[in-house]
Amino acid sequence: MSTTAEWQAFRERHPGIEAVQLFITDPSGVPRGKTASVDELSRLYAHGRPVAGSILGLDITGTDVEATGLVWETGDADMICRPVPDTLALAPWLTRPTAQVMLSMYQPSGEPAAGDPRHVLARAVDRLRAAGLRAVLAVELEFYVLDERSTEPAGSTARGSGRIDAYGLGRLEELSGFFDEVYAAARAQGIPAETLMSEYAPGQFEITLRHRDDALRAVDEAVLLKRLLRGVAARHGLLVTFMAKPFAELAGSGMHLHVSLAEEPAAKASAATAFVGQASNLFAADDPAGSPLLRQALGGLKQTMAESLLVFAPNGNSYRRFRSQSYAPVAVNWGINNRSVSLRVPSGPPASRHIEHRIAGADANPYLAAAVVLSGVLRGIETAADPGPPVEGNGYLSATRRELPQTWHEAIERAESSAFLTAALGDPFKRIFLAIKKQECDRFSAEVTELDRSWYLRSS
Repeated sequence: MSTTAEWQAFRERHPGIEAVQLFITDPSGVPRGKTASVDELSRLYAHGRPVAGSILGLDITGTDVEATGLVWETGDADMICRPVPDTLALAPWLTRPTAQVMLSMYQPSGEPAAGDPRHVLARAVDRLRAAGLRAVLAVELEFYVLDERSTEPAGSTARGSGRIDAYGLGRLEELSGFFDEVYAAARAQGIPAETLMSEYAPGQFEITLRHRDDALRAVDEAVLLKRLLRGVAARHGLLVTFMAKPFAELAGSGMHLHVSLAEEPAAKASAATAFVGQASNLFAADDPAGSPLLRQALGGLKQTMAESLLVFAPNGNSYRRFRSQSYAPVAVNWGINNRSVSLRVPSGPPASRHIEHRIAGADANPYLAAAVVLSGVLRGIETAADPGPPVEGNGYLSATRRELPQTWHEAIERAESSAFLTAALGDPFKRIFLAIKKQECDRFSAEVTELDRSWYLRSS
């Protein structure tokens, strides 16, 4: 828990702060909250703040999902939100001197609220800890930077020009004013944003975050970076989107999770300096395929991927990203130094061996994606799972078996029947998440689109 001392020390360092933005991440990964006066922070840190529990029972459009049991079934009762430690920071993209703090929700009795996705990850971390293991995690985020008015890719490389210009430094330089401010804001918030690169489409970029031996902190930083990117973009007349597939003819955006394990007692590096290459890395090996423990983890991730796809691809648009030879994986497979597969063991020094989990879209809730990945890793270790041989060469050519759900509807059905997902998410949260996704899927499927009219209005 955060303490009043944390707030008091922050106020002493920043006496000019006038307001504070409070936000919690809902099951769909949407930040929701309010702006409060700075004087309210002392009460927040001392006692928490009552917030309607239904804030975690909304679909992605902000509409109540009564089937979650969090709306009228409870009389829209308040829960208690408390600050997440070490997330109180300046929000430098706002004109008015403003701070920001992340919240997590609890029942009035003090128990974690069933609908809070951050608690789902906390439980996954605790299960690993009970097995004597600590996750070392890093997040890579892909995203598009668009012109706010036209919603076309920002910069001089137009969509449809035929120029992808992957890894182009010119695209980074063209938007250097925006990205300079992003990195300055990240430093102000203590977010370890590292490599920036232009990706495989006009206006598409990727930022990597540092490996942490505190998985909760690593994901908190990813959530904070997403909010920061959008905030800074707005100051520049830009729009940052983490939509999985914003343009049919361009690459989709993914969220890659890099994970290794350390022994819990041996994880001595501080959360601020931990790196996957530390000496206690249990995946380390001279073998490019990693240690036997790494391969067991791969086996668990393979076994549980199909039934967990709704977490990694939670929206109707998510399934448009999965296209052959698009840098998005389309099969349950693994490989060594191979970007055509779902589970990649990157090259590098033996001490740096780890798994890059590549199937999640950038639109996935980072807390849930990380929780399911860590649960799959633990499942593989507990069952000594065998991942089979690695894919060599073009993994798209060998992706002939229909293992993954092909549609949103099918992913919901697979998730609903999954005992693994019940254990990974917890039954109460899984029921809430499914209720939200079923309502979204029904609404999405009922829409009559311009493509419907173009294809069928005069021909059927």
